[in-house]
Amino acid sequence: MTAAVPAARRFAALRNRDCRPYLFGAALSMMADNIEHVITYWVLWEKFHSEALAGFQVISHWVPFLLLSVWFGGLADRYDCRRVIQAAQILFMVVSLAWGILFITDSLQIWHACLLLVLHGVAGSLWGPGEQLMLHDIVGDKELASAVRLNATFRSLGVLLGPAVGSALLLQLGPTAGILVNIGFYLPLTLFLFRTRFTGHTRHAGAPAQRVGLFDSVKVLRRVAGNHTLISMIILAGLASFFVGTSLQATMPSFAGDLGGNPADVYGVLLFAAGAGGVLGGILLEATGRIRPTVRAALVTTMLYGVSTLLFAVTRDYVLAVVLLFIGGVANLASMSIGQTVTQLLAPPAERGRVIGVYNVSASGLRAGSGVTVGVLGQAIGVHWSLGLSSAALCLGTAVAALYTRGGRRAPAREAAAEPVEAGAGEGGTGPQGT
Repeated sequence: MTAAVPAARRFAALRNRDCRPYLFGAALSMMADNIEHVITYWVLWEKFHSEALAGFQVISHWVPFLLLSVWFGGLADRYDCRRVIQAAQILFMVVSLAWGILFITDSLQIWHACLLLVLHGVAGSLWGPGEQLMLHDIVGDKELASAVRLNATFRSLGVLLGPAVGSALLLQLGPTAGILVNIGFYLPLTLFLFRTRFTGHTRHAGAPAQRVGLFDSVKVLRRVAGNHTLISMIILAGLASFFVGTSLQATMPSFAGDLGGNPADVYGVLLFAAGAGGVLGGILLEATGRIRPTVRAALVTTMLYGVSTLLFAVTRDYVLAVVLLFIGGVANLASMSIGQTVTQLLAPPAERGRVIGVYNVSASGLRAGSGVTVGVLGQAIGVHWSLGLSSAALCLGTAVAALYTRGGRRAPAREAAAEPVEAGAGEGGTGPQGT
């Protein structure tokens, strides 16, 4: 029912004059997000020395994604996404300002910290669905894969630079001035959204806007449950988040101590290798255009991420560990960007934000579970074993998802579960190309 859309130009989204400033603004905001983590986590540890609070820092960041992403997707479906994203950026800035005031007055208490950490997580989860709708609206179906991949790359760049810039602000200006200066990094994206004409809905202006309700939004998962391809993308994202997620970064000091050399130096190199894999990998994928947004590509890159992480968990060779982390960074970025693209192309335009919300619940919200699968289990059996077993579970789950998707291809065409998904149809709406 749909015609194939020609492959987009390389770096197509970066060539788009409307998308380019958004990408740079998003990178700065993501860097600011990580700068705030660096400064506030340091102050909280210095003031309270609480391991429980350190654990809450991770939980508070990801649980809002788990609980609120679908509802925030409903907001993005109904309202102007420029204003939704600006609301998220303003909330980020308000939280940073509140930290600064508490630092200046030396009145910070644990309940203050908990509240601000939760609000920071809420801002991140509010930002996600509106952002994806904006990117889709700006570039359209043809260049969506480029936009999602480059956005993930720029975000990875922000994550990579955030700790370095945050540490510099902490050392040169101190925590109070540093957190207040950090507010400025949120402004470019916020101001750009006043200038752009795209709202997240201009390409499907005729789609009916549905009312926003928490339980009404959750029902969207039931309506798309028959689409095996779409559900497979959500499952793949959840597997990677739940079994590995952010626990790899949290347990990196332990691995650094087991690879020989100065643990502090090794730790820095390992973190850089993982981050550089996401940045350089995204650039290489965009430059070569060799990996298309297909279901098979999502399965292969997720499996590669699981295998590389498994080998990293068992190796004691420093150089091999660095190489494996770099490969894992490339594979993870490819897997997530492909899954995001396929999900958006398959989602009905009127419910795209809510479907993206469901995807974000899986891709981001379930990262809180990695603290159990790797962290808590690692306390009992060692992080090498826990990460190895979790990575093996990711590989096994990916194989099961492949079988599930293959079964979906035998279903009637009305399920829209065919593979590969190379490009979407127009917004008038029949879905991706099938084989």
